[in-house]
Amino acid sequence: MAIQQTLIIIKPDGLVKSLTGNVISRLAEAKLTIMGAKVVRVSRQLAEKHYEHLKDKPFFEELIEYILGDVHKTHRVLALVYQGDDAIVKIRDIVGHTDPEKANPVSIRGAYGRITTSGVFENVVHASSSPEDAEKEIKLWFEPAEIVEDMYPIKEVTLDHVKKIVWA
Repeated sequence: MAIQQTLIIIKPDGLVKSLTGNVISRLAEAKLTIMGAKVVRVSRQLAEKHYEHLKDKPFFEELIEYILGDVHKTHRVLALVYQGDDAIVKIRDIVGHTDPEKANPVSIRGAYGRITTSGVFENVVHASSSPEDAEKEIKLWFEPAEIVEDMYPIKEVTLDHVKKIVWA
């Protein structure tokens, strides 16, 4: 067994259908540790970077609109980082096949996913598919300070002229 990290995103359809608690309860079956969690308003830049490996696919724009929340009129997702023994396989087993119709009926996608009449896969969650993807995705969605332990090498830098939104 290997200690792994994985990124899980509860997508806009999961939030609109109030499935967050159900999904987190199911994920808890893996007996992993939550290392980071946050609600994110997904920017187009983040969406395109997350799905860059699919940019040449005909459904790329639909994927972007879906994760941005345009399809479900809610512009937020819940991003989670889990860590533990064989985290990627355990989580992917619980979430099920990407295609809800091919997913095990007791998996998250099998139970809550659907394919709309327009052909959009509403599969409720994203889960990293490999250690390499997990590292790339976690670094894309989270800053080091947003995760409770250092998972990957970090460094301290001093930034000048960085604009930041702060409480008024």
